[in-house]
Amino acid sequence: MAITAQMVKELREATGAGMLDCKKALQEADGDMERAIDILREKGLSKAAKKADRIAAEGLVSLAVSEDNKKAAIVEVNSETDFVAKNEDFKALVKDINEMALNNDHKDVESLLGEKHPEGITLQEVINNNVAKIGEKLDFRRFDKISTDGQIAGYIHGGGKIGVLVEVVTDSTDDKVILLGKDIAMQVAAMNPKYVSRDDVDPEYIAHEKEVLTQQALNEGKPANIVEKMVVGRLEKELKQVCLLEQPFVKNGDLTVKQLVQEFAKDLSTDIKIGRVVRYEVGEGIEKREENFADEVAKQLK
Repeated sequence: MAITAQMVKELREATGAGMLDCKKALQEADGDMERAIDILREKGLSKAAKKADRIAAEGLVSLAVSEDNKKAAIVEVNSETDFVAKNEDFKALVKDINEMALNNDHKDVESLLGEKHPEGITLQEVINNNVAKIGEKLDFRRFDKISTDGQIAGYIHGGGKIGVLVEVVTDSTDDKVILLGKDIAMQVAAMNPKYVSRDDVDPEYIAHEKEVLTQQALNEGKPANIVEKMVVGRLEKELKQVCLLEQPFVKNGDLTVKQLVQEFAKDLSTDIKIGRVVRYEVGEGIEKREENFADEVAKQLK
């Protein structure tokens, strides 16, 4: 029986096994889908599928920056437990994914998963093989890239729990630019600003906050004639918290981040601006299953 691409696709979706393994199983089963699934199960190649309903909310964030600091990629790869996130095989896999994200032109995870890995098989197949080897669901969740004519700096916190990339827009190639970028990346990791500058703030966000703050002041029984001034003051205070450049610098509270950038620009006699900022935190937005460490260890030992 002729094995079609659609049949291979269906078997892959049903089992999570690699394309080549699916094709071989279908050939061996003479096109019988159920038998092909059994063949893959017998060979341990459908192990990934049996773990598809699990929650992968632990893992690592990783950064890769080109030698000239002009290109960078950030990735998040999830595992089910922190135990596995510290596994050397998992760390090596995350590093491979990060390098592939940096060195290819793919725009989304799905297309990058189809890219050929140095092992000669697709990245998806490499991940599936690691699932079988490590014994947990692994999920390449997301990646982002920055390219610039300036320089890019990065910072990893907590051994890979938070990762930040910062684009420093400047003509200078001085090493101090990277030092500035790393300090700002550390700031972003710690303070998690919503915006880089006031210019980036969504007008809808401003309107919403004004509405909330106005009602807040009225509920406090403040006279209507001073509510507007109060709202302006409170909004100003909030913008200093959500805008990176307005925040007090974590290493020196006497300076704002904006003033820090200005000091570096003056020292290097050049213009410096902060461009794109990307911050990933492991598991953000994923509903985590509550487990204690003893249970986690017991599961690994099984």
